[in-house]
Amino acid sequence: MLPEKRHVELVVISDVHLGTYGSRARELNRYLATINPATLVLNGDIIDIWQFSKRYWPPSHMLVIKQILSMLSRGVKVIYVTGNHDELLRRFEHFSLGDFQIVNKYIAHHPDGSRSWIFHGDIFDVTMKHSKWLAKLGAVGYDSLILINAFVNFISQKLGRGRISFSGKIKQSVKTALRFINDFELTAAGIAISKKYNYVVCGHIHQPCKKQVKNEEGEVGYLNSGDWVENLTALEYNNNEWQLYQYHMDQLVHDFDPSLYTDEAGYLHTAELFKLMMKDFDAAS
Repeated sequence: MLPEKRHVELVVISDVHLGTYGSRARELNRYLATINPATLVLNGDIIDIWQFSKRYWPPSHMLVIKQILSMLSRGVKVIYVTGNHDELLRRFEHFSLGDFQIVNKYIAHHPDGSRSWIFHGDIFDVTMKHSKWLAKLGAVGYDSLILINAFVNFISQKLGRGRISFSGKIKQSVKTALRFINDFELTAAGIAISKKYNYVVCGHIHQPCKKQVKNEEGEVGYLNSGDWVENLTALEYNNNEWQLYQYHMDQLVHDFDPSLYTDEAGYLHTAELFKLMMKDFDAAS
């Protein structure tokens, strides 16, 4: 018998990078299995089309897709906001099938009258705007570093030491420099303030965040959902308030039995839905 899931009004996840060695799909599967959102927003870079290879698509990655499709079959509204690593989906903007939609940006209207402006965030990235080839090269190098890091951590844990994050340290320094150049957070917040939104929700830079940003025009809540490569974070909206979810702080997901969400019956429902979605994609292409 499945344990009772947590009800969440709105969940935002981003930067899962399915199809790459760095994706922490197993942990994401545990998280998805414990929640029952009214709306799930996939805020970009869910499937890493840049690095997608038929040679690497483990069962845990497919299970993420199955769980999302299972949510759709249960009446969960799923909004796929495109990112840069899945930018090929941008030509399907406005595609919808039942409760599933593909958009480039999304505005969430909350019960208290507030509004959240949700988009991936690569539009503010200098390297994406002017040197996309460099960004893609960096993505491949980063994924290779994840592999090296996994081997080092295996040895480190055998020796009784903690995890070491080479990729995290390098990415942190690169992303910090990048934010210094193009002022990602202030730019997003500034535009949101000028547009009179209450919150702006991004992904892309893999830096989970929840804070207030002020300028001479006003104030806005800036939020970033982080990623499912290293930080394992998401955003949850409940009772007129955003919260930053952290996998490592959630005891429920650590105690959860994976066999409870891999039942064959659930897959039979989602397989048919997946077939219908692919049929509509082929017709639109």
